[in-house]
Amino acid sequence: MTPVQNNTLAEYDVVDMFCGIGGLTHGFINEGFNVVAGFDTDKTCKYAYENNNNATFIRRDIKEIDASDILPLYRNKNKKILVGCAPCQPFSNLTNKQKVNSKKWDLLYYFSDLIVNVMPEIISMENVPNLMKFNNGSVFKDFILKLEANGYFLWHAIINCPNYGIPQNRKRLVLLGSRLCPINIIPPTHNKDNYETVADTIKYLEHIDDGMSSLKDPLHRAVKLSPLNIKRLKATAEGGSWKDWDDSLILNCHKKTSGKSYGSVYGRMLWNEPSPTMTTFCTGIGNGRFGHPQQDRAISLREAALLQTFPHDYNFIDPKIGLKPSIIARHIGNAVPVTLGSVIARSIHSHLKENDEFEK
Repeated sequence: MTPVQNNTLAEYDVVDMFCGIGGLTHGFINEGFNVVAGFDTDKTCKYAYENNNNATFIRRDIKEIDASDILPLYRNKNKKILVGCAPCQPFSNLTNKQKVNSKKWDLLYYFSDLIVNVMPEIISMENVPNLMKFNNGSVFKDFILKLEANGYFLWHAIINCPNYGIPQNRKRLVLLGSRLCPINIIPPTHNKDNYETVADTIKYLEHIDDGMSSLKDPLHRAVKLSPLNIKRLKATAEGGSWKDWDDSLILNCHKKTSGKSYGSVYGRMLWNEPSPTMTTFCTGIGNGRFGHPQQDRAISLREAALLQTFPHDYNFIDPKIGLKPSIIARHIGNAVPVTLGSVIARSIHSHLKENDEFEK
């Protein structure tokens, strides 16, 4: 998306909670907003966040933050935006089948407390759709009720990322809030006839073999698969999975009734469709459909980053620690897609213009 050139827009300062390496932040910057700081507990995110966004990374747990830590970051007390994506793992389908760790899912309560103490004019929250069902929906309902009780107009919906030009089958719960007037997200920009696809996004990259790296791009590297997994991948058609294999290749766990529901693991992507949702394990093949559509390997870090809509010049590698593939894969998989960040930022920009915040 083309960055918005608007000096008035830049007067609004943005603080990004749970910022990671800055996917959401970068989307706001691309739309012309001034992001002043991002908070996160993962110190390994600091280099990529600050190096790419000209914003300060603050390593703090939200449970240890109050309004006095946030308010001084804003230049104008009446032009505050607070955004964030609380870690989504506590609300995932897998977590709900296991014992729930309340120390993780209560982050949303801390976020709502911070919002009502800071009282920003605009807020945004992004998470997995399952948050709406988690714990019988009580966590999300409590979040909504607290913000409405403090004067926020709220809008929320489950967003299908391909409808906004993101080449990834990723559905996210997006919430927007405003103290000014009702707020909404911008209309979709794409449909099934013009979705961005895997081919559109990564087909131009040079061929690399399993376990190899590009000499031109250190991020374009594939993990080394075992000989058995290479054999399995060769037996998998484009868009296929372990269900394509003969019995000699199938894992024992997939022969059980419980294992048959994991139909996409050890699968290949389709060239002419959006990719599956990127995760922290997206550069392997055992946790999803992360096999390259044609080459006998898992997708590279670069391919995962591009499917998350990070620009090619986004710098992930901290020179002090060098290339750490598992760390970078986690950074990429945990990130908000940059384009989704831009969509949220553009929606806020549209809302502010409709509220006569800017000259028309």
